[in-house]
Amino acid sequence: MKKVITYGTFDLLHWGHINILRRAKEMGDYLIVAISTDEFNRIKHKEAYHSYENRKMILEAVRYVDEVIPENDWEQKVKDVQKYGVDLFVMGDDWKGEFDFLKEYCEVVYLERTEGISTSQIKNELSET
Repeated sequence: MKKVITYGTFDLLHWGHINILRRAKEMGDYLIVAISTDEFNRIKHKEAYHSYENRKMILEAVRYVDEVIPENDWEQKVKDVQKYGVDLFVMGDDWKGEFDFLKEYCEVVYLERTEGISTSQIKNELSET
């Protein structure tokens, strides 16, 4: 069984998120999604609209997602890859090169982002109304 993992906040779930989750799942048999906890978001000076628990519940309902785990800090990725027996690490291409250190432990793929949609865009448009 080929295990895939991806990371993110996954706030205000939109079709760009679904695209990346679908494409990640197509690359393996089992998809793990690590989502930033509320505490980790505060460290990153980022604020999610939905709480960790609500974002987790939403992602667990997405058919491409097999398991949702918390992301507590930047350093846990190597441990997660080892703990869950991950074969493939997937991220959006705006992070290209940032996680190449994981190539020692698994395959690393950067997927092209879906054009025309992002959580930041949604938040900006909502604040303008």
